[in-house]
Amino acid sequence: ITSIMNRVRNLKNKYRSEDNITDEFNCTKISADTTDNSGTVNQIMMTRNNPEDWLCFLLKLEKKGVPQMDVSLLNRLIGRYSQAVTALPAEKYSQDESYARILVRFAELKALQDPEEARDQFHLARLNCKKFAFVHVAFAQFELSQGNEKKCKQILQKAVECSAIPLELLETALQNFHLKKKQLLSDEEK
Repeated sequence: ITSIMNRVRNLKNKYRSEDNITDEFNCTKISADTTDNSGTVNQIMMTRNNPEDWLCFLLKLEKKGVPQMDVSLLNRLIGRYSQAVTALPAEKYSQDESYARILVRFAELKALQDPEEARDQFHLARLNCKKFAFVHVAFAQFELSQGNEKKCKQILQKAVECSAIPLELLETALQNFHLKKKQLLSDEEK
């Protein structure tokens, strides 16, 4: 075990010195592998393994197509988001906005395949990142799209009660809910 740990440490040091990794991690450098991106994922995990690097990589991967139209891309994205969620410990990153965005986007992608699994993921996001208003709004939007108006309103009200920020986002979402709009937030409001 000691030998393996030393080898891992040596590899980490080698990658750090070869790539000259700094605090301003370069997103274009991350995405050098265009096939299955396993090299990119390994590089993220071997270096700093933080939500910002993961989110940058995942958003770049999403730009390769439209997940709603491309089942192959959707499956690949769900796999990579799942990998990111697994690699990033909630207790360490629950206050990190990039981590919260990863959890929300993962749940949104899961909603395209399996609404029940998506609901579980939204619950996880809300449980771990309750201080971010956008997490609650995304979950409420999901429930509204599923026809659960009562649950949608309940989620938004609980978000206000737990002082999620920014409060204005929640107030706008509640106002749009009461106006019977299908979208709780317009693109401009987001």
